[in-house]
Amino acid sequence: MTTTDAQAAAATRYGSLFRTPEFTPLFLATVLQATARAVSGLALGSMVYARTGSPLLSALAMFGPSLAQVIGATLLMSAADRLPPRAATSGLALVLAVSTCAQAIPGLPVWAVFAVLLSAGTLTSVGGGVRFGLLNEILSKESYLPGRAVFNMAAGIVQICGFAVGGVLLTAFSPRGTLLVGAVLQLTAAVVGRFGLSRRAPRAAGRPSVAATWGNNRVLWSSSPRRYIYLALWVPNGLIVGCESLFISYRPQQAGLLFAFAALGMLLGDAAVGRFVPAGWRNRLAAPLRLLLAVPYLVLALRPDFPIVVVAVVLASAGYAASLLLQERLLAITPPEMHGHALGLHTSGMLTVQGLGAALAGFVAQHSSPATSMALLAALSVAVTLALSGGLRAGTGPS
Repeated sequence: MTTTDAQAAAATRYGSLFRTPEFTPLFLATVLQATARAVSGLALGSMVYARTGSPLLSALAMFGPSLAQVIGATLLMSAADRLPPRAATSGLALVLAVSTCAQAIPGLPVWAVFAVLLSAGTLTSVGGGVRFGLLNEILSKESYLPGRAVFNMAAGIVQICGFAVGGVLLTAFSPRGTLLVGAVLQLTAAVVGRFGLSRRAPRAAGRPSVAATWGNNRVLWSSSPRRYIYLALWVPNGLIVGCESLFISYRPQQAGLLFAFAALGMLLGDAAVGRFVPAGWRNRLAAPLRLLLAVPYLVLALRPDFPIVVVAVVLASAGYAASLLLQERLLAITPPEMHGHALGLHTSGMLTVQGLGAALAGFVAQHSSPATSMALLAALSVAVTLALSGGLRAGTGPS
């Protein structure tokens, strides 16, 4: 098959996804929520930085809700397979709409802003498991990777547009006005989920409970191949998101641009992996992509000019595509009735480590500089990727 034929085949495959029942409304609801997160996150990070002047608090305002994911993963994640997907999808979007409105209340103390963030983050921690467990139901096994790639590519485009729009809204209105726009987007996502998705039974029997969550977590974590996959999904990614959390304090006037270029790099990486990487190459590319995620940030230790920083950010963000390949391996060695929980644990763990990465980056930046902190976290990400490589090679087969 020629390159042109391969591209045509890939385009046809992507087109067939949107002809699959329920794929489009789930896609639209996810896009609306991603746009809301980009707009609201930039507004909240800017508002907290303007009030406190703290790189740490600014980073935590944007990525701190991720820290609450560990609570959800520990206590609530069994709900990802035990709740009706439509009700859970629309209900969680409604929770985020209300919490975003609360953050826009004039005069709300900074501690209260973080209390709302952490509460909403805990309640919505099962969202990734619900969303991608449903996606796995909607699509065939062969279509999951390209389907997830489409979601990731859309997230990249949305972040480019969302951060750009967020920057315009901050200039035209205020952080609080921008937060209200984010709330409206979350509310729209709730409506799309409620009326666009079909009623489906939960994937697993029984009521959501702490005991069921712990039991499933024990089963998932008991497999050595899954443990290595989870660590590879969480840690290198979280450390690099820690680098991104410092964009506002690193380049206050150009932070929106850096976030947009990071999203562009992620889009390019997901598009390349989703379209052109054959099955035989997927295991081989995962580690090089995780290295690509970190290595370009090392150049920040040299204090380069802004154009070089942009190139480094775009190249590094292409490495996020490694998560697509690792998720495919995770599903291959996980029982179908636990797919939602497994994907939810991946999402919650990833977001938790991203929050920890943001906290670590902010702490180091306060005692050195944002550029130094980003370079150090990138070096740590490289070390973790190299340390995990042997275990991932040994665990390529079913558990």
